Amino acid sequence: MSGNSYQTLLDCRHRGRLLREHGFTVDQIAIVFSLDHPASPLRLYRYAAGLTASQVVTAHAALDSTGATSLREARLYEYENWPRGGRRPPAHVLQLLARIYGTTPAQLVSPQILATYQIRDQRELVRADQ
Repeated sequence: MSGNSYQTLLDCRHRGRLLREHGFTVDQIAIVFSLDHPASPLRLYRYAAGLTASQVVTAHAALDSTGATSLREARLYEYENWPRGGRRPPAHVLQLLARIYGTTPAQLVSPQILATYQIRDQRELVRADQ
């Protein structure tokens, strides 16, 4: 992403709101953002949803009924930096993040990254798309 991530988020929030007013979906907004920002799909979707990392962590905690996967901001950033750095997000985290962002889990990773998951997880992520 460009230098100031918070400023980029603010710009994307503004642009995203304008695009939603014109009927764009979060998936379409993420595609538009990908034209200007060389970031992972996971980060682009957070920006398309107009959410800060803190807001995502709070929403994740509310959705995670098991409480087994607490998400911290630092871990979210690691997931967003994958594969250039950080960590690959687990499939169950992608499912929760997809609900938060209003998309499907497989949209949050590139096809190349999706192929690195176990077959069972790939099926789960793609099945959630259907």
